[in-house]
Amino acid sequence: MILSRETIQKQIRDKKLILEPIVSAQFQPASVDLRLGDHFLQLDEYASPSISLEKPAVYKDICKDRILIPPNAFVLGTTMEYVRLPNDITAFVEGRSSIGRLGLFIQNAGWVDPGFKGHITLELYNANRVPIELISGRRICQLVFASLDQESTPYTGKYNGQEKSTGSKIYQDIDTQSREKFGIFD
Repeated sequence: MILSRETIQKQIRDKKLILEPIVSAQFQPASVDLRLGDHFLQLDEYASPSISLEKPAVYKDICKDRILIPPNAFVLGTTMEYVRLPNDITAFVEGRSSIGRLGLFIQNAGWVDPGFKGHITLELYNANRVPIELISGRRICQLVFASLDQESTPYTGKYNGQEKSTGSKIYQDIDTQSREKFGIFD
């Protein structure tokens, strides 16, 4: 079940759901708008000839209130808000329609697990042929909350507790090939 504004606000008042800092203008009928923070990461295209899923990618660290995303470019950003979900609520990250209509695609793989704590890293892609300027504090995306049918084990993954834009940690995964390589079998 998707949570309404009233239920979201009650969850926040009861301190079951944490979204900080937050102002009343961020509440929508069935979601909460989140604002863009001031920390960004951009893949360093000159650091290596390719990107590997087996080792950390190299990023340029950018801390500023304004960023210009070039045409057809990808940047990681972060939310201003700290989010803490209880173990019986999950959330979907969606780009705002008004921003999508300008050709800026916003995603975070779309999902925030129950029990997540931290700032949400956003993948920002400029699909235009002209740059897009983004300013910290602008409402950039929205969280849609859904209630689970029962309380879940909390998320304890590699992105829990992130405080700013966080690059990919896929290299920490143990996938099927790696499991066989290290002699791990079910």
